[in-house]
Amino acid sequence: MLTKKQHELLRFIHERLKEQGVPPSFDEMKEALDLRSKSGIHRLIMALEERGFIRRLPNRARALEVVRMPESAVPGGLSLATSQRGFRPNVIEGNLGKVRPVRPEMDDEVGRPVLVPVMGRIAAGTPVSAIQSKSHTISVTPEMLSSGDHFALEVRGDSMIEAGIFDNDTVLIRRQDHADTGDIVVALIDDEEATLKRLRKRGASIALEAANPAYETRIFGPDRVQIQGKLVGLFRRY
Repeated sequence: MLTKKQHELLRFIHERLKEQGVPPSFDEMKEALDLRSKSGIHRLIMALEERGFIRRLPNRARALEVVRMPESAVPGGLSLATSQRGFRPNVIEGNLGKVRPVRPEMDDEVGRPVLVPVMGRIAAGTPVSAIQSKSHTISVTPEMLSSGDHFALEVRGDSMIEAGIFDNDTVLIRRQDHADTGDIVVALIDDEEATLKRLRKRGASIALEAANPAYETRIFGPDRVQIQGKLVGLFRRY
C-alpha cells in the first residue's frame, strides 16, 4: 500500500518518462507535489525504491526507472480509488479487528480471540515513510479491545522507551482521527511520514513528544498532522 504522496510521485515520474524519456528533477518533483523541501522527495524516492516500484540507476544523474505500477493503476495513471489521503488503513474485513456485540445465542463464542491485522512497521524514532499494507494477523483477547476498529504495528526505534515501548514491540492501535493531550498516537506528518509519539496540544500547534531525552519534541501546525489512531495495548516477545 502506498501513501497518497508516494502514489503522486510514482505517477509523475511514470508520466514524465513516457512523455520525455527522462525522469523529472528533484526541483520539478518538489513543485509538482507541493512539498517544502527536497528532503521530502528523497524520502519518497527511498520508500518507492524499497517497495520495488522504482530503481535508481548507478553512475547516472537523475537516473530513475519505473519497475512496476500498483495493481490498481490504470493506463496513463493511477486509479483514484487508491489515492486516499494519507495512511488510512483499510484493515477491517467483516469482524477482523472489531469486537462483536454479544448476543445470548453467542454465549459459546464469548472470550474467543479476535484476529487483528498487523499493518507493517511504525517508527518510534526518526519518522519513516508511512506504513505499508497488512503483513499478517495476531490473536487478541476481546478484553484488550474496546469498541471500534483496531490494527497493530511493529515498533522500530527507541524514542518511546520511557513509556515502556521498545524496539521490536507490537503496539495495538484503535483507529480514530482525534486524541487528547497525553495520548500516545500514530501520527501522519505531511501526508508522508508516520510515527508513534505522545500528543501535546499547544494552542493551535501540535507537539509530538518522544519518551526518550535523546529525541527532541517536534512541533507542527494542525494542518500538517493527522491522527490515525490511539495506543491501547502492547505485546512483547522474550
